[in-house]
Amino acid sequence: MPKDYPRARRVADQIQRELPELIRQEVKDPRVGMLTITEVEVNRDMEFAKVYFTTLGGQTEHDACLHGLQRASGFLRSQLSHRMQLRVVPKLTFVYDRSVERGIELTQLIETAVAEDAKHPKDA
Repeated sequence: MPKDYPRARRVADQIQRELPELIRQEVKDPRVGMLTITEVEVNRDMEFAKVYFTTLGGQTEHDACLHGLQRASGFLRSQLSHRMQLRVVPKLTFVYDRSVERGIELTQLIETAVAEDAKHPKDA
């Protein structure tokens, strides 16, 4: 398990607060619609940041949003540099976060298993 670096964590938290507002107000790409930034990971030397996001919709919408975000990453980085008090703003890499979808799938599997179990009479 990697160590937690407090400064990198603070930078990640600030990016997670600033980025949704920037995307909503400044990015004009129609591929980038409503999205949620679920997590930001900044490496130890604060050169790179992985931004995990999720959207509503199908796989094509996720892919289109990812391409739009990748295209706007340089612009978003420059806008973050104006808002944050950093010498160097990390390079942004966007990754689609499947954890919400996976959680829904697991919940449905559990509900199905509970319903199947309820169908069978309990033997004492």
